[in-house]
Amino acid sequence: MEAQLVSPLRKSTIPTAKILLWLAMASMVMLFAGLTSACIVRQAEGNWVYFDMPVMFTVSTGLIAVSSIFMQWAVVASRNDRPVQIKVSLITVLGLGLSFIFTQFLAWNMLVHQGIFLVGNPSGSFLYIISGLHLLHLAGGILYLLYVITRAIMDKINSKNYLAVQLCATYWHFLGALWIYLFVFLSAIN
Repeated sequence: MEAQLVSPLRKSTIPTAKILLWLAMASMVMLFAGLTSACIVRQAEGNWVYFDMPVMFTVSTGLIAVSSIFMQWAVVASRNDRPVQIKVSLITVLGLGLSFIFTQFLAWNMLVHQGIFLVGNPSGSFLYIISGLHLLHLAGGILYLLYVITRAIMDKINSKNYLAVQLCATYWHFLGALWIYLFVFLSAIN
């Protein structure tokens, strides 16, 4: 019986893009964990203005949760070679994502009407910074989603080639879960 040598440089079966995405998401977790920790520490120092969270944050939470369902539908449709369902589900996710952004701006407008501003009390500052950073990351997700939609329209997504949809879905689900955490956290401290 011959001994087989295993190369220490054996090629991974996990696509590089997936590894990079997971590393990026880990760094985002650290960013938001640091911000929420700083928020707790700052709140304990006092001089914290308490206010009602605008209802539009609740609406946006529902929108991002529903968009994750449609994103998963796109993954399933891709695995099953259903090009019409792929396109419909991805375009629906885009609409829900844009609606999420719109409701976030409406929520900020409601905060301004309550007298809660970016500059002033730290409670408002943290809310704007945390929700704004999440929106920035969501904007990146929407840009990639537009790329995936373009590939779907060109019929380049199928059961043999749907890594782009998988990556988009992983990131989108992450953003949804992250927002739900942030929403619960921000609601609890205000």
